[in-house]
Amino acid sequence: MAQTRVQHFSISLDGFGTGEGLSQEAPFGHAGQKLHQWMFATRWGKTMFGQAGGTRGVDDAILRTFDVGIGAEIMGSNKFGYPGWQDDAGWDGWWGEDQPFHTPVFVMTRHKRAPLAMEGGTTFHFTDAPPAEVLAMAKEAAGGRDVRIGGGVRTLRAFLAEGLIDHMHLVQVPVVLGRGQRLWDGLEGIEQRYDIELTPSPSGVVHMMFTRKG
Repeated sequence: MAQTRVQHFSISLDGFGTGEGLSQEAPFGHAGQKLHQWMFATRWGKTMFGQAGGTRGVDDAILRTFDVGIGAEIMGSNKFGYPGWQDDAGWDGWWGEDQPFHTPVFVMTRHKRAPLAMEGGTTFHFTDAPPAEVLAMAKEAAGGRDVRIGGGVRTLRAFLAEGLIDHMHLVQVPVVLGRGQRLWDGLEGIEQRYDIELTPSPSGVVHMMFTRKG
């Protein structure tokens, strides 16, 4: 059965999924790339940027599942662009012309816009519908495959609060950010809904797998 999944979402030791002060120049605010260095060090991460080398092992193996079985993605406004991107008619995301998704992507935003088709099969659909309705649209577009909730923090929190996530992979990175957008706010007791497995990596991160009970 198709699932609603979160993959490779990094958080700090104090639970922040991004820093404070997001901008076009600083997509993750004061956190910079601290939450994602583990990813860029792998062979998968190097390949994504056209580079050679990179580590193998558990981090690389998990990252290689990024697009396996995925038929659509849902993301929030702040993942698609910097604060104020809605006023930039030419903005088409952070990822260039050949986006890494290769599926329909549903962007949750109050600023509706015509669908944006990119190379490689990615089409962005902009919607102001609530989480459950967006998920229904994404499932239909996914054609029986899984739907990925791609972030950012507020979007992931909203789907968790409504009990819409079947499987979630978080990566706890050994840094303390102190400020920004914290994932767990308002989600007290969320752990009771999931079976949780922790896998430490030699890189210092901990892979946390949440699978819905029942």
